[in-house]
Amino acid sequence: MTATLICLLLIGAFVLFWSAARDASEVARGHARAACQRQHVQLLDQSVALRRFRLRRNEEGRMRFERTYQFAYSAAGHDRQLGELSLLGKDLLWISEPQPGDEPT
Repeated sequence: MTATLICLLLIGAFVLFWSAARDASEVARGHARAACQRQHVQLLDQSVALRRFRLRRNEEGRMRFERTYQFAYSAAGHDRQLGELSLLGKDLLWISEPQPGDEPT
């Protein structure tokens, strides 16, 4: 009985963690898409990639997950540039806005 309860609690915690990570990825994708639209560049792959993950305190002192994502965009159609953004929970901390005239790296 106790082993079953522990197993169910672990599965529940995993599902909550996975769901929060998926929600944060959707929020990050939305911010990346909006930044690309503002700068009139194309968001490539329509996705973001998790680059860094850590715990950090927010302004109220509560522990939240800080996730840094990378996204690719193209200004000229044949180049590939990288941008980054960081979320604390689901709140945007910062974003490196795409630059329309960047040279390929």
